[in-house]
Amino acid sequence: MTANARADGSGQMFDGIAHRYDLLNRINSFGMDRGWRRSTVDALQLPERARVLDLATGTADLALELVRRHPDAQVVGVDPSDQMLGIGRRKVRKVGDRIRLENGDAQALRFEDESFDGVMMAFGIRNVPDRAKALEEMFRVLRPGGRVAILELSEPQNGLMAWFARQHVKFVVPLTGALLVSPKEYRYLRTSIEAFPRPEAFEEGLRQVGFDEVGHRAFTFGACVLYLGRRPA
Repeated sequence: MTANARADGSGQMFDGIAHRYDLLNRINSFGMDRGWRRSTVDALQLPERARVLDLATGTADLALELVRRHPDAQVVGVDPSDQMLGIGRRKVRKVGDRIRLENGDAQALRFEDESFDGVMMAFGIRNVPDRAKALEEMFRVLRPGGRVAILELSEPQNGLMAWFARQHVKFVVPLTGALLVSPKEYRYLRTSIEAFPRPEAFEEGLRQVGFDEVGHRAFTFGACVLYLGRRPA
């Protein structure tokens, strides 16, 4: 990934679109992003009173989904965008101290080894400059037997409906972003989706850092993919 692409996907870039980020997610996914997040939470197969790390937490939608489904869980959300975190902090007030949000880098986590029962990430791994390092960090902070669930947008490949989904990603998503926020950021969204590895290649990256039980689930004709792995017990 080039230096310019890294700048485009930085926390500073997301600071600029934070005020419309949730609305754009609803519009561009036709509201299906909520169901994708529920599937992500369920895939973690958490024990009681779990401690969970939510990387690229943004405005905390995934963290909030987790505590709705696991009221006894604790979530630490990490994101490089202060503006996104500011919106997230206002949203998580209703759940008290069950969610804590902080600024941080997925490539250099400050947490101790084996300190979380699950790690999750939604729509963020695409923006990390060194994805292998971020996966290594996820593996490091997971307890043995803990699971990782990474949700990411993808470019559908096969079939007539996949063709329509590709047109949506290539043209509708950038146009919506240009109208509601700015053209630059949503051109980056389109190009970063196109450049992201195919599911089989990303799975291999999970295996290389040590995860087993690796797999993926495709949603909406492949427009969104949930990647799964487990730290061996």
